[in-house]
Amino acid sequence: MLIFFRLMRVHQWVKNLFLLLPLFFAGKLFEYDLLLNVFWGFLCFSMAASAVYILNDYKDIESDRNHPSKKNRPLASGAVKPSTAIILGILLLVLAFSGAWFLSLRFLVILAAYFVMNVAYTFGLKHIAVLDTTIIATGFVLRVMAGGAVADIPVSQWIVLMTFLLALLLGFAKRRDDVLIYMDSGKKMRKSVDGYNLEFINLSMVMMAGVVIVSYIMYVLSDEVAERWDAHNLYITAFPVILGVLRYLQLTFVRGKTGNPTKILLKDRVIQVVIISWVALFYLIIYMRALREPLGL
Repeated sequence: MLIFFRLMRVHQWVKNLFLLLPLFFAGKLFEYDLLLNVFWGFLCFSMAASAVYILNDYKDIESDRNHPSKKNRPLASGAVKPSTAIILGILLLVLAFSGAWFLSLRFLVILAAYFVMNVAYTFGLKHIAVLDTTIIATGFVLRVMAGGAVADIPVSQWIVLMTFLLALLLGFAKRRDDVLIYMDSGKKMRKSVDGYNLEFINLSMVMMAGVVIVSYIMYVLSDEVAERWDAHNLYITAFPVILGVLRYLQLTFVRGKTGNPTKILLKDRVIQVVIISWVALFYLIIYMRALREPLGL
């Protein structure tokens, strides 16, 4: 059973927590009915994403066998038969779209768009430099939009913009890992490496990091947000955001540990503390209004 969880890349499901963002920023995270809808949407999106991962692994069996870490994946290592993987992928896809049908038509359309985009990515678009990272970032935006659709909550343009920029930062970090492997071994892990070099990726990451921080600061300082929550101290939540971005850049440029952003999230204690701090501050300011005055928030 564990081998099938690895094939489905269940650890990557953490990315689908982006479906919670519209609920969280709308101050409705603890409304049971909406939270339950987002939970079912999370499961549907996760199953569809796993189907995409299986398709991608099936398509890249040969190239993965030449990759220093991907060679251990269930299909590349031969631990799972290709026919078994395809059957599992189809089953996951049927369950995902069946569930989406019952949840929301808009959610179903967004999920379908995500799947079609990733199929196109798997069969060719991932070989086009910059477009490949753009598609990855768009996938995160679709997750946020899916969360808004299933909870019937409008998605702020700020949230869409910041999600896209942050996902671009993470996408460039993954490509940086591919470039480093190519520089060290001469092996191209993907064709899009031809459109990247270390200088370009480093500059792009620094630029994305700066824009992410500026966009978040503009969001928390905007009159629209202050009036909506009657809170003028959301700027405090920018501090953990800045520290989180700096930590990620440190892991990238100093430690060289950005090949898998999801694993960094699951293992790096500093990143975890920063995220928990950000959530706690946002929760305190937005959700616990009765405590604001005594604490000076």
